Amino acid sequence: MFNSENSSPAAELEERIKNFQSHLNQNNIGGALIIQNTDLFYFAGTIQQAHLFIPADGEPLLMVRKSYERAVEESKIKRIIPFSSPKQIPGLLRENGYKIPGVIGIETDVMPVNFYFTYRECFENSKLTDVSHFIRLVRSIKSGYEIEIIKKAALFSDMVAEKAKELLEEGITEIEFAGKVEAEARKLGHQGIIRMRLWGSEMFYGHIMAGPSAAIPSFLSSPTGGLGVGQAVAQGPGFMPIKKHQPVLVDYVFAWMGYLSDHTRIFSIGDLPDELIKAHQAMLDIHSMIKNEAKPGVKAGDLYDMAIEMAERLGYGENFMGVGDQRIRFIGHGIGLELDEYPFLSKGQKMALEEGMTIAVEPKLVFPGKGVVGIENTHLVTKVGLEQLTLADQKITIV
Repeated sequence: MFNSENSSPAAELEERIKNFQSHLNQNNIGGALIIQNTDLFYFAGTIQQAHLFIPADGEPLLMVRKSYERAVEESKIKRIIPFSSPKQIPGLLRENGYKIPGVIGIETDVMPVNFYFTYRECFENSKLTDVSHFIRLVRSIKSGYEIEIIKKAALFSDMVAEKAKELLEEGITEIEFAGKVEAEARKLGHQGIIRMRLWGSEMFYGHIMAGPSAAIPSFLSSPTGGLGVGQAVAQGPGFMPIKKHQPVLVDYVFAWMGYLSDHTRIFSIGDLPDELIKAHQAMLDIHSMIKNEAKPGVKAGDLYDMAIEMAERLGYGENFMGVGDQRIRFIGHGIGLELDEYPFLSKGQKMALEEGMTIAVEPKLVFPGKGVVGIENTHLVTKVGLEQLTLADQKITIV
């Protein structure tokens, strides 16, 4: 018997599917095939190897290759059948009373090209079109069910931050410190896997780096980088011993029942130089400004512009969210089942905030040769503004 206690309730899945079907109908798309793990979990409540067909109207059909037994136990989808090859899909749809749509939606933002060619061959009389934008729009508005899980993840983030200050000691390497922090997270039920949608992006828990290490850029779309433990990873904690009077960045994601909470706190063994303390306070001020301004209807790109303007006014424009051509062009991002969800608080973004969105706001300053200071918290967009969910002390913690 498989444990299905943590699966989304049937009514929750039905509402998600109806919301997505409205996008299909508005755009004259007859149905969609969902195959990516995160999207499968969102719409079907399982990540077993499967294809979920969602028609523009009517009940979806979940076709499962492996493990069929687990999918039946885990998913609340009513129609679940086994299959062994994508080439069977057109026939299975007809056998189960579905018409082959003239236009079929697929997730081309994450789909391997070989899969695309397979579907093009299978549905030679249909047009394939991308529906990933519609999926991400539906997922950007969190239900009460999802919000409660994210709030629990945020609580665990705070608990991990509290434990981190007990584990930090002079001479411990970044990677050993990270391992101890991660062990505490696992004890609380951290799932270990942190999902990101952007191709080529990957992360293991997050970034723990001290002093100059945190200011080393990497391939990741993040203001912080780190050397990591080698070129095969090229980010995150490495083998550098943590010294006194360095800013220690703990930028970790807690993943609970699929959902994420993003959270950054700064620690130090002994006092930090006044310039870094002042810089950290400036980031807290920008964070507070964003919290005050971020309300439903405000464009995500406008919040980015406000943050840039304030950083420049405070004298930190050259170090805000990176240095030179390594600077990233966002100050926050949507978060949910993936770390990089809608909306993006980035340059030029026109998407407006809506009630029910969850966003991480992360103003940071990068000082090459010295380190990183700043803050990150996960928030819920309410009808009156942002409700902060991660509540651990935001000031620099001296141990």
